[in-house]
Amino acid sequence: MTPNEATTTVEPQAPKKEYVQRFNVRQRIEHILLMASFTALSLTGLIQFFYRNEFATWTVLALGGIETTRLIHRILGVIFTLGIVYHFVFLAYQAVVRRARPTIVPNLRDFRDVVAELRNSLGMKAPRPQFHRYDYRQKFEYIGLLFGSLVLIATGLILMFPELVASVLPGQFLAAAARFHGYEATLAVLTILIWHLYSVIFRPGMFPADTSIFTGKISKKRMIEEHPLEYQEIVARKGQSEAAE
Repeated sequence: MTPNEATTTVEPQAPKKEYVQRFNVRQRIEHILLMASFTALSLTGLIQFFYRNEFATWTVLALGGIETTRLIHRILGVIFTLGIVYHFVFLAYQAVVRRARPTIVPNLRDFRDVVAELRNSLGMKAPRPQFHRYDYRQKFEYIGLLFGSLVLIATGLILMFPELVASVLPGQFLAAAARFHGYEATLAVLTILIWHLYSVIFRPGMFPADTSIFTGKISKKRMIEEHPLEYQEIVARKGQSEAAE
């Protein structure tokens, strides 16, 4: 080899990361609207509930005063309620028309998975649970979201139409609704901050964030690790489709 001849080193290419489609456009839009309306409702609602706090007072004034803050909160409440109503209508359509059972609704297997994972965490000999589309944590969080949303919507409607409610029910219902609404909202915010954000951001292997609900895609590796039963079903359907062709 002469000094003028150059040597070339070929670097091995890293294997291309494979992804699986997990959420469709409808699900992603629904989640974004829920996230945005819930966040704005939490801000405009909690500053009214904890009105004696200096930050709350400053925020109310920055939004244009208490009447403007209440108006914004009620408009957001209507948007949030319409989103929850749409979700229930869609669930009913899936169940009645398409005869499809929602995969996020808890069943007996989830309670067995809780016991199996608890035994596994305590060092007892137990097979590690295999999850389908959603694990028991996601399902229980979903049920909590729906139940909490119904409480917030019901008490919010009472507070939105106090004269109508007072003409039918005793006045104590208004005071109780205000307390229930504020405490349930506080609980919901704490649940999101402590439980949900940990799950999608700070959980080992997840940082800086789980973006699948925004992109709609999840890596094949993570799919196999976290949702092996769903992945097996996807592979089986794909095999059947290719065989049919």
